[in-house]
Amino acid sequence: MTKADIVAAIAKQTGVEKTVVSSVVEAFMESVKGSMIAGEDVFLRGFGSFIIKQRAEKTARNISKNTTIVIPAHNVPAFKPAKSFAAEVKKN
Repeated sequence: MTKADIVAAIAKQTGVEKTVVSSVVEAFMESVKGSMIAGEDVFLRGFGSFIIKQRAEKTARNISKNTTIVIPAHNVPAFKPAKSFAAEVKKN
């Protein structure tokens, strides 16, 4: 499902114009992105959480040059579904 599909589905369910729905979806995504960039997790009850995971520093290999490189510690965005959401997906 693409963003356009989501906008179309919401517009159909609510009767609101696609342009309005599209701007709301964009604003939601920008809010989530902005919060996570600021280091805050986003919790949506019954849906899930957009969280920041910390990855530790690790050693990796560059096989083409046969060298070892160090990948520094860094943060990555992640999504953790709510238990009820995960249970519904698991049923299907």
